[in-house]
Amino acid sequence: MDADFVAERAVSPATGLVRWVVVDARSFDLQPEAVAFLASLRARGCSPNTERAYAGRVALYLSYCLMRRLDWRTPGFLDLVGLQRWLVETPLPPRAGRVRPGPVRYRSRGTANAIMTVVGEFLRFGAAHGWVPAGTAGLLSQPKLLRFSPPGFDRGESGQQRHVDTAVFRFQVTEPGYEDLSDEQIRRLIAAAPSARDRFLIALLACTGLRIGEALGLHRGDMHLLASSRAVGCGIEGPHVHVRRRMDNPNRALAKSRHHRFVPVTADLVALYTDYQYERDHVAEAAESEMVFVNLFRPPLGRAMLYPNAKEMFDRLARTVGHACRPHMLRHSAATRWLRDGVDRDVVQRLLGHVSPLSMERYRHVDDAEARAAVERVGSLTERP
Repeated sequence: MDADFVAERAVSPATGLVRWVVVDARSFDLQPEAVAFLASLRARGCSPNTERAYAGRVALYLSYCLMRRLDWRTPGFLDLVGLQRWLVETPLPPRAGRVRPGPVRYRSRGTANAIMTVVGEFLRFGAAHGWVPAGTAGLLSQPKLLRFSPPGFDRGESGQQRHVDTAVFRFQVTEPGYEDLSDEQIRRLIAAAPSARDRFLIALLACTGLRIGEALGLHRGDMHLLASSRAVGCGIEGPHVHVRRRMDNPNRALAKSRHHRFVPVTADLVALYTDYQYERDHVAEAAESEMVFVNLFRPPLGRAMLYPNAKEMFDRLARTVGHACRPHMLRHSAATRWLRDGVDRDVVQRLLGHVSPLSMERYRHVDDAEARAAVERVGSLTERP
């Protein structure tokens, strides 16, 4: 499908502020309702990455409606069902820059769910402003009684909160599970990293459980790695790092949590940071940046490290060590290690920066040794006398 609407990045010449907009692919005229919806995301403090993703999904919805000659403001139930099916049944265009045609690719049901979620938010936003009929917004959800609520869910005094609204246009998908790395695998990753900067980044994620966006958004002033930081006005004892949400990082890295937190670090991590600083000091351009992670080996030297650069580094390491290694796997590894060692769940929740205790359910992984030990402990019950 040729896109009739596209998401574009708009940069203010006066302030340098980056915004995402949806425009007509031919005339580049702004689509006013979509632009207003994206502005509402910024007003709510959503991350630039969220704004970028939502812009692309709204543009896809508007293009689909134009292709099917639908009024985007008044889709019927069958129109939305058709969109949902089209998302998973229509082949994706070839990747940009490919010399040879690759295998035909399709969107997953999980991706389709994410797109339909944004479409629903866009239509509800339109209904709140009178652009979309209330009846259209009413098609998007239906009441449901939670027969089995998740651990920690507040049902209310008389169970009234068990009645929730659920999305109508949503595929049922299988929970993919969560992957972590063993301590030995992490050690091999650190050993295989070609630079002190990369070794420190891997160890930082594994030691602190930071998200990759939080790590790339660190400033040098966040690194309080002495036994006492009172000289810089911080009363927290011992080496630690501060995680702060900033909207003006030059690499657009953003801490997901809006709450400031600190995470203690080990002496080994401090030593790796010292090695990295020695490496960084040999690049004169790096001295001008307050960001912790900067480009040292490819231009523009000294610029804050971007997420695609970090992902490329992890992809290279995965090929070197022969197994998958993604930044978020190190976060799961840290959480699993803390829980397995008996650290209180409330402490782990604070270290990870989660607001809800329900977010902790994903982190306790049972490894092969634990599963076998559990079976062998009761194996005598089935042994012949």
